Amino acid sequence: MSTTRSPAGAPPTTKARRDSDKLAWRILAVNTLAFAACFAAWMLNGPLVTFLVDKGLFAWSRSQIGMLIAVPVLTGSVLRLPAGALCDRFGGRVVFTALILITAVPMFLVSYANRYADFVLAGLGFGIAGSAFAAGVAYTSVWFDKARVGTALGIFGMGNAGAAATSMFAPLLLRWLTAKDLEGWRTLPKLYAVMLVATAAAFWFLTEDRRAEGGGGGLLSRLAPLGRIRVWRFGMYYAFFFGGFIALSQWLIPYYVNVYTLPIVVAGPLAGVYSLSSSGFRAMGGWLSDKIGARWVVYWSLAVSMVFCLLLFPAAMVIHTPGRGVLADADATVTVANDVEIRLSNGSTFALKEKNPAHLLDFTLDRHLILPTATQWQEPVVKAGQSVRKGDLLAAGTTRIFFQANRLVFTGLVFLLAVAMGFGMAGVYTLIPAYFPAEIGVVGGLVGVLGGLGGFFLPIVFGVLLDYSGLWTTCWIFLFLVAATCLIWMHVVIHRMSATKATEADRLVIEPL
Repeated sequence: MSTTRSPAGAPPTTKARRDSDKLAWRILAVNTLAFAACFAAWMLNGPLVTFLVDKGLFAWSRSQIGMLIAVPVLTGSVLRLPAGALCDRFGGRVVFTALILITAVPMFLVSYANRYADFVLAGLGFGIAGSAFAAGVAYTSVWFDKARVGTALGIFGMGNAGAAATSMFAPLLLRWLTAKDLEGWRTLPKLYAVMLVATAAAFWFLTEDRRAEGGGGGLLSRLAPLGRIRVWRFGMYYAFFFGGFIALSQWLIPYYVNVYTLPIVVAGPLAGVYSLSSSGFRAMGGWLSDKIGARWVVYWSLAVSMVFCLLLFPAAMVIHTPGRGVLADADATVTVANDVEIRLSNGSTFALKEKNPAHLLDFTLDRHLILPTATQWQEPVVKAGQSVRKGDLLAAGTTRIFFQANRLVFTGLVFLLAVAMGFGMAGVYTLIPAYFPAEIGVVGGLVGVLGGLGGFFLPIVFGVLLDYSGLWTTCWIFLFLVAATCLIWMHVVIHRMSATKATEADRLVIEPL
């Protein structure tokens, strides 16, 4: 039998492979856009609740506001595991489409909410959008081989930018919708519901069915990987990377307002730089995971994150500490004592460093100081006519050290931290299909649950630490400790694996911890 070739002479297998690649990349693009739409809906309560309270439409307390913002995050996080398991059983296309459509219903009902309980229930409902991440990961993974799955998942993860889109554009839409009537806010959730329905329709008609091989077993067999410590370790990494991303996306706005006294209209875009950076570099992290290995991407992302959290430790501060004083050089009587000099009866004269009010005032101005800046002065502690002995203190020294915690440097460090977290998020999810190719949905779901729970609990921990210590920088201390724990655990695992006689192939499936 002869083999039909294309005009270019390529065999049919090559053409089929090219067609398959085109389909895979098309599905990845649709998948990413659908995830961005879900992520945008997931984060709606942040700007919406803030607007409603700011305009006096609802008199909710700070704790109630925090609960309304957190409820969708909690729902979307907890449901990631069942969403992933359903994908292994029924396929990502069906599950992802269903999740988007289900989310649209409570999103639409937000427009009819009048009581606090109404908003809580609606938030619990549209929080389902957050579980779409597990469905998207499972569905994306089945279209790419191991050599490219990291890049694909990194690109898919860029859908996190939906959060930044809501933060930036929802307030503008609210201002436009309420220009004539404050009740116009009720149109916003309707617009989001329409967007979700349109997204579901586009997703369904532009994608095709495919499931992971070996993913059709019973429930217990699909959940079996949850007994592996490796799965929970991956979840801990993701709780730091993704949970930290979610937490800082919310925490940085009040941080800028309180620490740097910036208005919200400035703090919001600066916080948006973090969100967009972390989402954008996630794609590059996936590509790098394919090139050098996801394990090393995660390892160095944790190490680099620790460094930047450490550099973010120091808070803006003013320190007054004893400086170099002036001592008598002999037994004598003080003849002159003022802010300029001290003279003794033996002829000794001591010039004093003066306190310069103008110089001290400069410390409070925005001069973009990067390094700590110090000034010193000396003040006499003796009076004219007083007898002193050799070695007695004539003038006390004071040193004033000022550290500005320059906001430009701070923003730069936060940007670099966002890059490291973006790389880390991509690395973690590249590990999953490598170790659990037949259970991507359920494992990715659990890892996503732990990451989402990190995003739920970390802001609470940050608030408790702030209330207890009074220091805003305690959030960086806590993140440093979490990253250090993850890195130490990972280092121990890698060291034990390297110490064995196993082959490289064995090391992909065997792990001491």
